[in-house]
Amino acid sequence: MTTWNLSGTRHHVLICNGGSCMRQQGEEVTKAIREEIALQQADAVVHTTRTRCNGRCEDACIVIVYPEGVWYKEMTPELGRELVKEHLLGGRPMREQVLYTYQEGFVGTTRGSEGTPKPQPSGDR
Repeated sequence: MTTWNLSGTRHHVLICNGGSCMRQQGEEVTKAIREEIALQQADAVVHTTRTRCNGRCEDACIVIVYPEGVWYKEMTPELGRELVKEHLLGGRPMREQVLYTYQEGFVGTTRGSEGTPKPQPSGDR
């Protein structure tokens, strides 16, 4: 397993490669983001990780950018390339694709479905 020096990393991009996202171009989105990072010579400041399901299947393909905590919905390869240039290098989140942002807790937009509530643990509350 390779270990990267992440000391200069400014963004960590989590790209969903769960089942629903893979059916919605997850592999192509992953490749496009990584290719654009390389093309822009941003490997030292942007780190990517493929994830399994992030629980937002109805909004596939999901891409999450940290440390900002911005969740993007319905990403395509073209939007992935735009994400690198606009958000990661330009500092301008892609508002039309934003599903959630983190502001002392996650704040949803009106652009995604409600989703399914997480089951609550049983027992004393």
